[in-house]
Amino acid sequence: MDETSRRAALRALYELPGHLLWRAAARVTAEAHGILPGDAGIHAYAALLALAEREPRSQRGLAAAVGVSRTTLTAVGRTLQRDGLVERVRDPADRRCYALTRTPVGGSALRRWSADVERLERHLTTPLSRDETRRLRELLTVVIEDQPLSLTPSALLASTGFLLTRAHQRAHRDFAAALAALGIEPRDFGTMRCLQVAGPLTQGEVASLLDVSPASVVQIVDGLEAAGLVVRRRGVEDRRVHLLHLSARARGVLAEATELSDLVLEDRIGGRGSPRHDDLVRLLGTLLGAGVASS
Repeated sequence: MDETSRRAALRALYELPGHLLWRAAARVTAEAHGILPGDAGIHAYAALLALAEREPRSQRGLAAAVGVSRTTLTAVGRTLQRDGLVERVRDPADRRCYALTRTPVGGSALRRWSADVERLERHLTTPLSRDETRRLRELLTVVIEDQPLSLTPSALLASTGFLLTRAHQRAHRDFAAALAALGIEPRDFGTMRCLQVAGPLTQGEVASLLDVSPASVVQIVDGLEAAGLVVRRRGVEDRRVHLLHLSARARGVLAEATELSDLVLEDRIGGRGSPRHDDLVRLLGTLLGAGVASS
């Protein structure tokens, strides 16, 4: 892949709000693990913040407040319980279920973590001006406004990192549901989009463009090949290399998927060319330092 093809593929990816949200959420997770203590992540902090000391809250209600699945909340709760930051008790409203409470140790940890979360916020938003950060938060809130935000602590709604992860979850959920009829997933769409723009690529080149592990690309390509959407062929100049090609069938699937991609957030931020859509794409690109993609 030459530099021109690489830039074209990156531009195609960075035109997609959903892809940008995915990359931004991945960055939040990576940087949170580098800044927050121990196994604490942004969801652990959010869960502690949403809990009141000695006031049980159902795991279902807590998951809604934090904006994660119950499966994710269960895993987060186990980590917090292991560290003595929360206790698992019977839900007073339904004795058949369990609820979580924040322990005094958890309250102390929350106060200590607040400074770390502020540092994470500053680190994430360094590429943005104050007005740009405010605008990005506003747009992310619009993306998730159909969710029960009244249950979410105001401090979380002022966190760019939290809003990014929650907006990504919403966009990914909706796009995955839309793509189900085509038999592909969002990650498949990103791979096919790269091949459409850049032409035949090696698996390593796809991994580099998507910023995922080679093992992940192998799984993606195996699935696409089994579905008849991608074909592996030996390179003409180097027979030791296998290049990925879109199949003839893939063209139609990709065209439909592209239309669905444009519609996923249209009811919230408008389509391409609308102020909200263009602002979100521009600000997320700036946040990610995506100058190479737009040049």
